[in-house]
Amino acid sequence: MKGMFWHGGGGLDTYVDTDEFLQRIEPLIQHKFKRNPIMLGMHKLFPEFLPEQMRQMCYYSGLGQFWRVMSDIFIGLSDRYDQGDITTISDVVTHILDGLVAAATKPITFYPTVNGKAFEVIPESAGITFLMDTGVPYVEAIFFRGTPFPGTISYNAQAYQIPLYQSDFAYGALFADPLPIGGSGIPPTQLMQDMRHFLPPYLSQFYQEENRGEDDLRVKICQSFQKSMFCVTTAAIKGLAPFPLDTKTLEEQQQNRQYLETWMNRFTTSRLQSVQA
Repeated sequence: MKGMFWHGGGGLDTYVDTDEFLQRIEPLIQHKFKRNPIMLGMHKLFPEFLPEQMRQMCYYSGLGQFWRVMSDIFIGLSDRYDQGDITTISDVVTHILDGLVAAATKPITFYPTVNGKAFEVIPESAGITFLMDTGVPYVEAIFFRGTPFPGTISYNAQAYQIPLYQSDFAYGALFADPLPIGGSGIPPTQLMQDMRHFLPPYLSQFYQEENRGEDDLRVKICQSFQKSMFCVTTAAIKGLAPFPLDTKTLEEQQQNRQYLETWMNRFTTSRLQSVQA
């Protein structure tokens, strides 16, 4: 959430910086702290503090709704694999793409309840939707940009190891080296540790038959996770193409090519070649 909140992008990021958002959360703040004069006093002294907390709450809610959809897509994918319907990477991408398209216009809303009273923080009228306002920013912030793992790169500005502009960040899931997984300060370590408890039998057997068995299990899980994220990214890229990728119209093909070149240029330093090896 923090990475997506920092990098921004999409309608959700735009909305939480509007006057409408501030007007909608003010009654909530007043209701929440109506018996807390200290907090109300702080709110007057530092008027951006509580709204910033509410912006984060909006992102937590938006991401929760995003992952509710993605969870259903992935569970459906697993079920279809067990049934033998999914046999190729192309099948995986198509399944994810169909799920993204089906939920593309699903509204993202936020109606928190405080002391029994509901507040419209992100109403449906705000026009925030699943794909363009949470899905695409998530891919951009988490898959592509990300943030460098502590301990693997210097955060000292004088070392010039971190790009000056956020748009140049390339530390996301598609670029990260899985080998440090398990080391101190590496955020995905905990995720891989959790995932190892839920491995399906066929995947556990696959890992055991590889070199080192389960000695480097977390690294293997991370590699599989990274491959799956390339599938999700491919589905998103295909779904956002200006025209169907199999179009026969020359002008549409040219626009598709220009669109794809922009994405492909960003893959040049990713781990795409490694995961295909």
